[in-house]
Amino acid sequence: MTGPSSSAAATAAYAARHAGRCAPGHWRTLAGLTVSSIGLGTYLGDCGAEDDERYEAAALACLASGVNLLDTAINYRCQRSERALGRALRAAIEQGIAARDEVVICTKGGYIPFDGAAPRSPRAYIEYVRERFIEPGLCRPEELVGGNHCLAPAFLRAQVERSRANLGVQRIDVYYLHNPETQLRSVDRAGFLARMRAAFELLESLCDEGWIGVYGTATWDGYRILPDAREHLSLRTLVALAREVGGESHRFRVVQAPYNVVMPEAALAETQEADPVNDDGAPPAAPWPVRPPRRKPLFEVAADMGIAAVASATLLQSRLARALPFELRGAFPNLRTDAQRALHFARSTPGVTAALVGMRTPAHVRDNLAILRIPPAVEATRRLLGR
Repeated sequence: MTGPSSSAAATAAYAARHAGRCAPGHWRTLAGLTVSSIGLGTYLGDCGAEDDERYEAAALACLASGVNLLDTAINYRCQRSERALGRALRAAIEQGIAARDEVVICTKGGYIPFDGAAPRSPRAYIEYVRERFIEPGLCRPEELVGGNHCLAPAFLRAQVERSRANLGVQRIDVYYLHNPETQLRSVDRAGFLARMRAAFELLESLCDEGWIGVYGTATWDGYRILPDAREHLSLRTLVALAREVGGESHRFRVVQAPYNVVMPEAALAETQEADPVNDDGAPPAAPWPVRPPRRKPLFEVAADMGIAAVASATLLQSRLARALPFELRGAFPNLRTDAQRALHFARSTPGVTAALVGMRTPAHVRDNLAILRIPPAVEATRRLLGR
């Protein structure tokens, strides 16, 4: 395994080394680490050697170009995306492109991962789950939601251990619970919070053991849907739960949610509880008189709480690279492609720490990272959002 995890000093040194190629505003802070405003995503692709090689090359190109945030998940491409990033990281270290402690490695757990290739039939899948997870005691049948999602502590510990091996690292810098709102399809709210508490207890212990640095939740619907929706997630509730488990120094420090010009809810939809206030706008000194809880969008509440927010699906799985709304094209006339404009919109949104984009070739990396030479267009993005 490669050496120590990312550090504040090393990530700051990486940023300083690449300052000449990156405009002001590119570097952000995530749990005390200096991270690039663009991160490499590794979700799409086939479970085959060709895409393995493409992701390895793309990751190396990113690390050489001023992007030190690499994002994956154990279930992406049958564990192949994690393994590809692990090989890319080792190559970057060997070639002197980046040191281990300069790179921020992020992965996720929660879904049943295949191993190299998907089972060939539903019957084969059932046998795979039984042999790999049920019989070894990592997951009871009642803990498996939808046949493929589990947050049981024994399952998560095994997933973190496997991800560390896949990535070839001693410590994973950011570990996400992957789409935890999936659990709410099968359990009630009280049962869900009990499962989240147990998961947080496990993750806090893994932080203490040095297996992970900080943790959070990577979601699809949870944070951007209204509170009356079954799968809604309250960031304040989850942070309070982490505080109960880990105290004021808990390690719940990051959230991830989809965000792009046609899915702007994380920046616009008031789905999250803000601090209650008195009629004069001050925090309440006593329970009454207090207004009903105010609501704000996810990015605002996360910023208020000191939680880093990472945007996923910034190109909507490449669809926005081909069919961008006219308004966005006009807002960023100095950019050449729709992919650049969509990515620039996401990273320029207030409250976004980093915007993830899937890139599978060095050519895509060069094209997309051309935006690093210009500062984030915060005011233009505010106008597009109507804020």
